[in-house]
Amino acid sequence: MNTEKSIQILIYTHAFFGGAALLTGFISIVSKKGKLIHRKSGKLFYYAMLCSAVTALIIAVLPKHESPFLFSIGIFSSYFILTGYRALNFKSESINLLMDKIISWAMIVTAVLMILYNPIFNQRINIVLSVFGIVGLFFSIRDLVLFKDITRLRRGWLKLHLGKMMGGYISAATAFVVVNNFFPSFYGWFIPGIVGGIYITYWMNKLNKKAYSY
Repeated sequence: MNTEKSIQILIYTHAFFGGAALLTGFISIVSKKGKLIHRKSGKLFYYAMLCSAVTALIIAVLPKHESPFLFSIGIFSSYFILTGYRALNFKSESINLLMDKIISWAMIVTAVLMILYNPIFNQRINIVLSVFGIVGLFFSIRDLVLFKDITRLRRGWLKLHLGKMMGGYISAATAFVVVNNFFPSFYGWFIPGIVGGIYITYWMNKLNKKAYSY
């Protein structure tokens, strides 16, 4: 099997897992939180998204397919999925944050590169990379701040879980919209994020009201 055919298989594998992530993620979103179907579909979404992101990272460094853009987006997606899933551990009384800190620092480095790569090497600003980089930088720095306050971290584990997992789903939806050219110009890169942001805000407000009621 030649190299190009192997790369094509990787691309199809990436697309398959991306599609699976969209389906299982949607089921997890619409199902009642905490119930079996939510937990099972959420776990399938996590693994599907992770496989899709890893294959994207591999494709982005292969000959004739080198893409700093795809690689950085793969890191961006992986960050939200990994931190969203690991947030489930924060409700535990004993928390080991070493891996969480490594993930957050990796996102900070990637975010800085996303913001600076084009201005340095191409003498122009890439709006998509810059926006994604700023978002990744904001969340990863916020993570490191939260890691210093274990009480607050344990209290907010559910918000972190829902918000980060939704961030991962937004990444999957964005990739689907962009690849299929559902919107003109670069709007497809941001419309899923805007819709997803509204949904995240709804849930954060709902959780805040629930906490306040107690």
